[in-house]
Amino acid sequence: MTSTESARPWEVQRRGLLLLISSPSGAGKTSLSRRLVSDHEDLVLSISATTRAPRPGEAEGREYYFVSPERFDEMVAGGDLLEWAHVHDHRYGTPRAPVEAALAEGRDVLFDIDWQGAAQIHKVLPEDSVRVFVLPPSWADLARRLHARAQDAEAVIQQRLEHGREEITHWGDYDYVIVNKNFDRAFADLGHIYRAERMKPSRNPWLPDFVRRLGSESS
Repeated sequence: MTSTESARPWEVQRRGLLLLISSPSGAGKTSLSRRLVSDHEDLVLSISATTRAPRPGEAEGREYYFVSPERFDEMVAGGDLLEWAHVHDHRYGTPRAPVEAALAEGRDVLFDIDWQGAAQIHKVLPEDSVRVFVLPPSWADLARRLHARAQDAEAVIQQRLEHGREEITHWGDYDYVIVNKNFDRAFADLGHIYRAERMKPSRNPWLPDFVRRLGSESS
């Protein structure tokens, strides 16, 4: 018996998925994303390309792929980005090749991303995308969380809240919605979604052969 024949089904290569998580700023998507990645070895965070310069402590290929504006233009023109956008005078985008390689190798990629980026990726890779929107339990709670960070000036906080009102109007475009009233409960819900999506037949190409073998076995 070959190693392939003796392998357990869950050890046979599967197709990866893209977990696209969006929310208004302060609703908890980044904390939920980081914890989910830390708990699942097959799940990695997407790394974006950017035209901005590295900040102290940042490394090429870890936080970002740092590219020149000219190189970014080439990537856009060549269709090498799954999505891209202008943010604060710089451009950011998701390189296509690393994501498609991860999918083919059975690794999952998590995106902490806004609704525009999620929509662009879903348009290119709809069968591989799983979209999750995270909502706060109330607008007052969202404002409290942003103030509690003590990271931004009041004008910036108000800008984030205003942007958040636009963001939440797109919740209906997502496959799942989580209300983050309690972090542990929200994290459990996100974990259930992720694990259930991994079990879909379309992401497990070993299933047809496995079922045929089951049907041919004697009792």
